[in-house]
Amino acid sequence: MHSVQKSLCALLVLMAPLAFLYLHIWSPKPYSTVDLRHQPNQAPDQVLKDHLLLSNKKYAHIAFRVKEEILELLPKNSCKCVVEPSMNLPFQRQLFGQVYSLDFATAFNPSELPDIHSKREQEYHNYQRRSHSPADQLLIVRANSPLEYPSQGVEVRPLQTILIPGLSLQAVHRALYRIGLSATMGTFDVAAEVEGVKVEGEGEMHLTLSAPHLDNINRQMQFVTYTNTLFHPNTADTVQFSTDGHQATFIIRIRHTPTPRLYNPGSSSGAEYNISALVTIATKTFLRYDKLRIMIDSVRKFYPTVTIIIADDSQTPERVEGPHIEQYFMPFGKGWFAGRNLAVSQVTTKYVLWVDDDFIFTPRTKVEKLVDILEKTSLDLVGGAVREITGYTATYRQQISVQPGNEDGDCLRIRQGYHHVIEGFPDCVVTDGVINFFLARTEKMLQAGFDPRLSRVAHLEFFIDGLGILHVGSCSNVVVDHASKIKIPWLKTDSEKQYAKFRYPNSSDNSMIMKHSLFYFKNRFKCMTGN
Repeated sequence: MHSVQKSLCALLVLMAPLAFLYLHIWSPKPYSTVDLRHQPNQAPDQVLKDHLLLSNKKYAHIAFRVKEEILELLPKNSCKCVVEPSMNLPFQRQLFGQVYSLDFATAFNPSELPDIHSKREQEYHNYQRRSHSPADQLLIVRANSPLEYPSQGVEVRPLQTILIPGLSLQAVHRALYRIGLSATMGTFDVAAEVEGVKVEGEGEMHLTLSAPHLDNINRQMQFVTYTNTLFHPNTADTVQFSTDGHQATFIIRIRHTPTPRLYNPGSSSGAEYNISALVTIATKTFLRYDKLRIMIDSVRKFYPTVTIIIADDSQTPERVEGPHIEQYFMPFGKGWFAGRNLAVSQVTTKYVLWVDDDFIFTPRTKVEKLVDILEKTSLDLVGGAVREITGYTATYRQQISVQPGNEDGDCLRIRQGYHHVIEGFPDCVVTDGVINFFLARTEKMLQAGFDPRLSRVAHLEFFIDGLGILHVGSCSNVVVDHASKIKIPWLKTDSEKQYAKFRYPNSSDNSMIMKHSLFYFKNRFKCMTGN
């Protein structure tokens, strides 16, 4: 009996730590509460504040002359879409295009415009608060500071710890040296303790170091750590760094390192690039199966194993058969941009080549050249050229810019042209918008996306939505042919007549009204000028 009691006691002694460990692991944790609501001061300041041009009290007595020609180049908080008067030259419209101006507010009835405007501004302020990060904050370094610190490049993953590089104090001799560090989204500590240095606030948002010897405190700062304690997947903490009479501010970026999305380039078999492994051809078709099959046949002469993805919203679908062809059916008349979204969403290669269903590949349609420039430059998308049956070849290069406005919205400006020639690629330039024949990085194309509300009349809207996302180029030495559009009216088939009805809407159609309303509300543009 006595031995049984001793065995039970031993078992209880052994079980007690295991029970404690079980409770520790499985008991609910007291997670801290985080306030993710937008704060009133999170919205960024306007581009140009009036007081920046006013005299500082310290310099009020110093005269200056404003250079109007330079002042006009600075960003402002107001803009206008005005067509500048120009000389009337022969063939001006044919050579330079017709300059025009559009007011997007006219897409709405005057009675509903105030409510639309109010909702748009509320959504815009919410967008600013959501997209603004402390990393975007303007920081001005004060003069003659004895503090050394990292101005940029410090990054920590959420809830992780790093050593803060570059902290140092370069001060004149004094009896006691003292520095302080303060943060709002994390805590400080030291990875090692240096002799002769007093450390206060370890594991807290405010850390103080003090020492009678400068070298000792500088050595201690080499061991200062920062630990992020307030989780956010992509933000920044503003750190205050101070010593007697001096203060500096620097940013610690807090974010998950973006997960790479890599694509297997395949085996090249002697060629520089394996086009079938790198490129998928995507197209959208509607009622034009004869032209679609001609396009596919032309592709197969040069790229027999490249995958072709077809988005099809025809009324009476026809199955297009053949190797390396994927056809996806959509509701009738679903639309141009919806079809683009569907086709691109199915691409699994590094690049996607967008073509119209009535293009024809020729020996000049060298996709390898487009792949080469994307592989060797920072471009995300590069357009080619389209040759009409008349021999005219177009690249449709467009410069797109947005001028900041006031509460009425910003001004969209579109002009023909490009920014720079690309070194090493003399036939290629940097621009903002290109013709409807282009090769793009698949992930960047998906990031920009196509607004499915633009169903019948759309092209540059993709590049406008892609401003700040897409780095765009254009090469005139990669050419695809365009099937003839010349057709005798009485020889047109029923499908061709139906296609023309959808492709070229009349003035009473609401496609343009939809486009302008999206510019006004979604993009917050009040007007546009272009040629």
